[in-house]
Amino acid sequence: MRQSIVLVGLLISISATNAADYPIRPVPFTSVEVGSGFWRPRMETNRTVTIPYCFERCEETGRISNFVAAAEKNPDGFEGIYFNDSDVFKIVEGAAYALALKPDPKLDDYLDDLIAKFAAAQEPDGYLYTVKTSGSKSRYGQEPRWTGLGHSHELYNVGHMYEAAVAHYQATGKRNFLDIAIKNADLIAKVFGPKPGQRTDVPGHEEIEIGLVRLARATGNPNYFDLAKFFVQMRGNESKRVKLYGQYAQDHAPVVGQSEAVGHAVRGGYFYAGVADVAALTEDQSYIDAIDRIWQDVVSRKLYLIGSVGQHGAGEGYAGAYQLTNLKAYNETCAAIALAMWNHRMFLLHGDSKYADVLERILYNGFLSGVSLSGDQFFYPNPLECDMQFKFNHGDLQRSPWFGCSCCPSNVVRFLPSIPGYAYAVRDKNLYVNLFLAGQMRTDVDGGEVKLKQDTNYPWSGKIRITVTPEVSRSFSLRLRIPGWVRGEVLPSDLYQYEDATPSKWTVSVNGKPVNADLVNGYAVLDRQWEAGDLVELDLPMPVRRVLANEQIEFDRGRVAIERGPLVYCIEGADHDGKVLNLWLPDDSVLHPEHHQDLLGGVTVLRGEANAVSRQENGTIADRTAAITFIPYFAWCHRGANEMRVWIPRSPDLATVSPIPTIASTSKATASHKHGADTINALADQILPANSIDHEIPRFTWWNHRGTQEWVQYELDKPTMVSKVAVYWFDDTGRGACRVPKSWKLLYRDGDQWKPVDNANDYRTKKDEFIEVQFTPVQTSALRIQVQLQPSFSGGILEWQVQANP
Repeated sequence: MRQSIVLVGLLISISATNAADYPIRPVPFTSVEVGSGFWRPRMETNRTVTIPYCFERCEETGRISNFVAAAEKNPDGFEGIYFNDSDVFKIVEGAAYALALKPDPKLDDYLDDLIAKFAAAQEPDGYLYTVKTSGSKSRYGQEPRWTGLGHSHELYNVGHMYEAAVAHYQATGKRNFLDIAIKNADLIAKVFGPKPGQRTDVPGHEEIEIGLVRLARATGNPNYFDLAKFFVQMRGNESKRVKLYGQYAQDHAPVVGQSEAVGHAVRGGYFYAGVADVAALTEDQSYIDAIDRIWQDVVSRKLYLIGSVGQHGAGEGYAGAYQLTNLKAYNETCAAIALAMWNHRMFLLHGDSKYADVLERILYNGFLSGVSLSGDQFFYPNPLECDMQFKFNHGDLQRSPWFGCSCCPSNVVRFLPSIPGYAYAVRDKNLYVNLFLAGQMRTDVDGGEVKLKQDTNYPWSGKIRITVTPEVSRSFSLRLRIPGWVRGEVLPSDLYQYEDATPSKWTVSVNGKPVNADLVNGYAVLDRQWEAGDLVELDLPMPVRRVLANEQIEFDRGRVAIERGPLVYCIEGADHDGKVLNLWLPDDSVLHPEHHQDLLGGVTVLRGEANAVSRQENGTIADRTAAITFIPYFAWCHRGANEMRVWIPRSPDLATVSPIPTIASTSKATASHKHGADTINALADQILPANSIDHEIPRFTWWNHRGTQEWVQYELDKPTMVSKVAVYWFDDTGRGACRVPKSWKLLYRDGDQWKPVDNANDYRTKKDEFIEVQFTPVQTSALRIQVQLQPSFSGGILEWQVQANP
């Protein structure tokens, strides 16, 4: 009951803050009880595993003790990255959601203890930034307040604090955390603003805008909303700013003059969500028009099929129109979450199902892949292909237990339990059903309480039963989303299309009688007088659909992706003897769904026949029929690191044919040192570089050893007579600190000694070509390249070939 009272108070304060607001009101997650089905076990794992696990990691890594160091003004007590405060706040937000859904006295006490640490770390005027208050000897610990806002995350941190504080207040009714947030926000409202003497710069990493609006709603204090609006207005406003941060931080022009999504994808998603908040509360059409344009740019040119954004090499952000690589897709889990938040707000502004369609695509694909079924392993990036060479996950080929920058695990913690709050919404006499999940909810529709109960096995089945129970007989419109994948539409754009875009024949009935419901903005509208116990049955057929990409996406030309219902599917090595990159799917191959309750937490797989290509000993290519199994993309990499692919070739010429084994490729490679993000296998993967600065292929480097003597060696498969090697050096002059070595030589193992080869012709250190070295033939079981790195520089190798003596 306490939670319900708190929520009513919050809703009252929204109207007190501003007369205007989103035209559509979401049903809060605390009014939705998730039943047995797809999402409840994941939410329970988040509550019982992920939350305590992440708090434990925060304790181990100093994220929590940093607040103690700040309270004690202890410069040596601060550990880690300057924005680590935000991780703790996000986990507290998730923990608050968990408390709201299920009381937990132990967790409640833990949060109170943690909040006491926050209070002790807060300075008397409300300032809270542990790296600075502790006096840490790092850059941001020594500079004055509000210095370097482009990268300091000083305001980003407290934005997450505001969200966490409001969530904690919602869940518990306690003001201990809320008062800390209010004190801090009051300080920032004094420092920043349009008045003479106030600062007019903005945070480099957006987030505070969302937090301020949420704080304004919780407290009824319009000053916080005004500050959020000010930060939005000042972004890109060079007439009133000393310095702009540029496109990376969406700060190159005022938002009303922007038309494209640019820069860092997480920052952008948070910012566009904040603009939507300000637009709703000001009814400023210029803001709405701006985010409409930017949203259309994303879904028309920059959105991955899994519903996420971002590329390696593009600053964790947008690489440009149609630049949707697969192997090096970045798709940060945080970016998926920010994109989901933005799309939900777009729905609340416009009431069109296309925004909920994108939201659903994110939830089941781009977001969900970011956390393991066990709840304690995470993806930071989420690529659409894995070749077992490119270590996409910050130096790993599978989910990691934690990261130095662990924004993604902490974001998962807070977002997953909030998902029920995205399921339903109300506008006047209209009740929207956006997500299909088992359970029940209650809300007010046009002045009267209505309860809905959903029974469904979605996303494995498209059959949904909804029991409608108004408090008294009443008339209203129930609006059921008919997803784009049912209507033959991948996205509300031509970025992707179904090979067969024929709409499925969905049906709806009320109390067993078929109803011809009008389809309005993607919603089946049931407008009638509702009685307690009325039963709505919605049947959404789930054919297996083939997806083709816009021809402007060169990386997907000649390829096909597979979907069923809201799920994107992939193939991975665990089902195909470790190899999938050699598979191609004929256009007439039929795929059959099979549900396996004992596989990957219970999934529907798709089985059929494909073809596999392989190279024969004589060098010819064989093409044979092979069984193929597709699994939901979110479930990949739960059976060890292995190859994976979403976009499958439609012809054998695009399948990856393994090269003929060579002396080098059958050897075991080791080195004196290897950078964690590199792979020793790059030495002999037979992928030819375009040049020495080629960042599109796997590489080996000795980074960050500089100016040292290093080595790399092959342990040959068997003693072999060799007489020639060829080396392609890695050199990223103009981009990094790797150079060709100062000098090098080739050694061979003779017994237990390493000896230089005789009569080597030329130990050159030239870029952009293979350096061939011939020498007097030697019989050996191992070869070693020994290098002297240039002073102050590191180095590396893209390919090292070995030739036997004829």
